Amino acid sequence: MAQSKRSSSGTQTSNGSTNGSARRRESVTERIEKRLEEVAESAARDPEEQKQSGLLALAVCVGGIYASFLSWAYLQERITTTTYGPNNARFTYSIFLNTIQSAFAACTGAAYLFTSSPRDPKTGARKVPPVFPSKQILFPLLLIAVTSSLASPFGYASLKHIDYVTFILAKSCKLLPVMFLHITLFQKKYPFYKYLVVLTVTLGVAMFTLYNPSTAKKAAKKGVSADASKALGLFLLSINLLFDGLTNTVQDQIFSSFKGFTGPQMMCAQNIISTLLTTAYLLSAPYIAASPVGAAVGLTPTSGNELADALSFVTTYPTVGWDVLSFAACGAIGQVFIFHTLAHFSSLLLVTVTVTRKMLTMLMSVVLFGHTVTGMQWAGVGLVFGGIGAEAWYQRVEKKAKMEAKKREAKKSE
Repeated sequence: MAQSKRSSSGTQTSNGSTNGSARRRESVTERIEKRLEEVAESAARDPEEQKQSGLLALAVCVGGIYASFLSWAYLQERITTTTYGPNNARFTYSIFLNTIQSAFAACTGAAYLFTSSPRDPKTGARKVPPVFPSKQILFPLLLIAVTSSLASPFGYASLKHIDYVTFILAKSCKLLPVMFLHITLFQKKYPFYKYLVVLTVTLGVAMFTLYNPSTAKKAAKKGVSADASKALGLFLLSINLLFDGLTNTVQDQIFSSFKGFTGPQMMCAQNIISTLLTTAYLLSAPYIAASPVGAAVGLTPTSGNELADALSFVTTYPTVGWDVLSFAACGAIGQVFIFHTLAHFSSLLLVTVTVTRKMLTMLMSVVLFGHTVTGMQWAGVGLVFGGIGAEAWYQRVEKKAKMEAKKREAKKSE
């Protein structure tokens, strides 16, 4: 969900050209990493206004995030795991599902953009900013639409080899792909504690996966070994996380490069482009599958007609259709609550709510869908959320130290 941090005041000029270019690369990376904080700080009210928002507004925001995304996660697992009919058919049409979700999010984002826009003091009309403010922003928006659209199919494919609890646990580790991309692409150096966090989280996910009894059941159904099924599931999920990391990284660059571009604009623009891309794919897939290109990309005449197959499935089993619509609505409304929380409260609150929401999602999945979690798996869960919590605490300490340093500098300059 879209946030921007305050960029560094500038890169100090070095004597050598090599040091200068290295510093410039580091400055660019720091600007990208500060996205979340900058959106929160630029959109957030001052402390007095935050107090006026009151406990009721806080309860509405937090409750809205919990209700929306817990419902979203429940419906996601139900859609992907429920069997229907005498043949135990499953809904496996991830691109169709992604299209419905992005269409709902685009419409909801447009409504939120309109209602959150300020009114003209003279005419009373809302001054709604354009969804696409310039031609230059179209390419990065297209890029994040492509990466976010590609991420979902790999995530849903991984669920054929790992259970939903493992899926949620691994998806909680957003720091891993982001750090990987920043280290490889921008040669960024991180504080030592972040490497410890990554090590702790990775160990936790590995423990949870290795001691997962349900993976063996899924592997047996496919006639492959449990280890091979786990490896394939984690490989597919790692591609999903990599695309998520690319999406977040490009979003960072958009917010740092195009000043004034807001979260509601991002929500609306990205989902409009995603809907157009996935709709174009669904309509053209049958023709691609019938051509020589189809064989090259793995499409067959039976697998290349996802739109017709999905509509036929929903028509045959109407319950799935209502679940899909509810799933899309919950995701879209949840995004609005996230942006609203950023606009009225702190980004630290949002991080806390997000981490606890994922923990509740795992517990809900275990209780409602009857997953078996061993003692070693709970230890892995503890390592993952312990690492994520430690990172959030360190970030809070760092932010507090920076704010105090700014106050001291301001007093000196007076």
